[in-house]
Amino acid sequence: MSLTDTRRALLAYLRERIAADGLPPSQQEIAAHFGFRQNRSAGYHLQALQAEGLIELLPGRARGIRLVHEAGLDGEFDTSGFDDSDRADAAANDDSRLSLPILGRVAAGAPIGAAAEAESHVLIDRLLFSPRPDYLLRVKGDSMREDGILDGDLVAVHRTRDAANGQTVVARIGEEITIKRLKITADGIELLPRNPDYAPIVIAADADFAIEGIYCGLVRRA
Repeated sequence: MSLTDTRRALLAYLRERIAADGLPPSQQEIAAHFGFRQNRSAGYHLQALQAEGLIELLPGRARGIRLVHEAGLDGEFDTSGFDDSDRADAAANDDSRLSLPILGRVAAGAPIGAAAEAESHVLIDRLLFSPRPDYLLRVKGDSMREDGILDGDLVAVHRTRDAANGQTVVARIGEEITIKRLKITADGIELLPRNPDYAPIVIAADADFAIEGIYCGLVRRA
């Protein structure tokens, strides 16, 4: 796949904004960021990215942009025929690629345990993620579906203890791991689902709680 510089930059911008704000930018914000004279120019480039299978445009939504990372695209490669040394060598010989371990599962629903050891590795295009991810977790559940994070997706996680209000985070509650949107108020911390069927998780003041990382994109295999 070959993208123009503008469309590659736009894809990186979408990932950066979603990672930082927890939601995609509007077409007006995209046009302002790239200096397009009309909002429809942003729409033109978004439609081109959708045609390439890199994003999905959700009709009827003001910020209806969902990042999609389909199997066989630049950012994901079929690794079934590679062992770990092959993956490491491939990543080492190509600065544009990262070999990320799948460390286990993360709940988009009720929290579930996450495995400590890598299940396997996936090669991705590092330019498609911002900030740079450190590992992948497999999603189980549908509590984040309105943010385009679906059951079975692999979410890319940038390892950090710091996160801003409104960011989508991977958090630990005791020995359990979950992915939710972070809400910080004067009264405390809540982890918000993006599905009305689920209730927020209120973090008690004495809870064993920590931010493990921030969400920076996903990999979806066809």
